Amino acid sequence: MITHSRLLDLLHYDPSTGVFTRRVQRQKYKAGEVAGKIRPEDGYVIIGIDGRSYVAHRLAWLYVYGEWPPNKLDHKNLIKSDNRIENLRHATQAENTCNAKKRSSNKSGWKGVHWNKKLKKWSASISFKNKRLYLGSFNDVKEAAEAYIFAALEIHGEYARFE
Repeated sequence: MITHSRLLDLLHYDPSTGVFTRRVQRQKYKAGEVAGKIRPEDGYVIIGIDGRSYVAHRLAWLYVYGEWPPNKLDHKNLIKSDNRIENLRHATQAENTCNAKKRSSNKSGWKGVHWNKKLKKWSASISFKNKRLYLGSFNDVKEAAEAYIFAALEIHGEYARFE
């Protein structure tokens, strides 16, 4: 693993843009050149240093705070290539999952809301501590969405995401 001092020697990080640039010229890199490429399969910026690949958001944390983050880091705005330090925060796996977009298969338009065919109503539910909590069934989709939003704020706090 790269150390804080080695990182500072090799790269410059701009916390307001989240962009790393090379400090020194080496074989295939020029000094001042933007470091890293977006990995197509997941959208994270990957930077090669000393024959090893690192995700840029973890390097940003190391650069600013001088230590590796102990857990996962969450991109607050869900843009995996946005490595501004203000967009990064510590997160457990559960917190990171809370800050996820609604599924692409969602038909209600609201996270945590689905049509219950049996009841012929909109049902709301939320996950908490690996359990699914039923929030109720509603005639109006917006009422179900409000139930989810209220529960998400209560349970997930700053990691709650509604869309």
